[in-house]
Amino acid sequence: MAHIARKSSFSISLIPKIVLFLCALISIVITVGIAFILIRESYLFFSDPEVTLKGFFTGKQWQPMIGRFGFLPLLNATLTTSIIAMSLGIPVGLAVAVYLSEYASEKTRGILKPVLEVLAGIPTIVYGYFALTFMTPLLRNIFGDDVVEIYNTASAGLVIGILVLPMIATMAEDAIGSVPKELRLAAYALGGTKLETTVKVVIPAALSGLSATFLLALSRAVGETMVVALAAGAGPNLTANPFEAAETITGYIVRISGGDVSYNSVDYNSIFALGLVLFAITFALNLISRTVSNRFHQEYE
Repeated sequence: MAHIARKSSFSISLIPKIVLFLCALISIVITVGIAFILIRESYLFFSDPEVTLKGFFTGKQWQPMIGRFGFLPLLNATLTTSIIAMSLGIPVGLAVAVYLSEYASEKTRGILKPVLEVLAGIPTIVYGYFALTFMTPLLRNIFGDDVVEIYNTASAGLVIGILVLPMIATMAEDAIGSVPKELRLAAYALGGTKLETTVKVVIPAALSGLSATFLLALSRAVGETMVVALAAGAGPNLTANPFEAAETITGYIVRISGGDVSYNSVDYNSIFALGLVLFAITFALNLISRTVSNRFHQEYE
């Protein structure tokens, strides 16, 4: 009887492991399935006689309806909005994280943390209208109506920076908070001020988690859809001016998906090719994030 009881207990203890393994397996299967669909549909696009890999990656015009398949204008707009977003999100998010972790009292932290959670919970389409109705008029008032177009990548990028700010602040605070207290005390014992300790000891010690946070936020910015669809513009435009309208990869996918494009046409298949490019970019950023995290990883006893 004791043997049977031990065997039954052993079987029950395996259930959580099996459930967790299946959950992990499902996530892998879903990822592989997404990659398979994107590759299969992208093959239909690249197998079209009018499409060439060289033209796709080096062409400067994206107008599939007239046989021009250079995706550089879409990539340029995507990178522009992402860079602007990170230029705002990283310094502000890191400053918020440092303040919450090193300077804020428990009462202040209890007020600011829920505010960040509220920002994180706002639907992205609301951010899109915020960019169109507030950020764009603000930029036009500052720089002039003749300089800033109604639809522009600058306003979209700034609002995406606000969108990813809660994510950066929360994850960066966790990374900074994981630094052992002993390192701070040692810096204070050597005569360092709180600011010097934060800048020269705490942040370098948390570099592994911070770098991963910034790269994940960049992945989020690259894949943002509704903000750029509403505020950046609806036409491919290869320009270095952030105050001009330009369509991003995700903005184009939204426009074509909601249009009257016929199924299995080159226009329809192009959204899968661009989706595959986005998948490859975000996958590469995640790999870089993991590599950088492992490169600067530090363990403290």
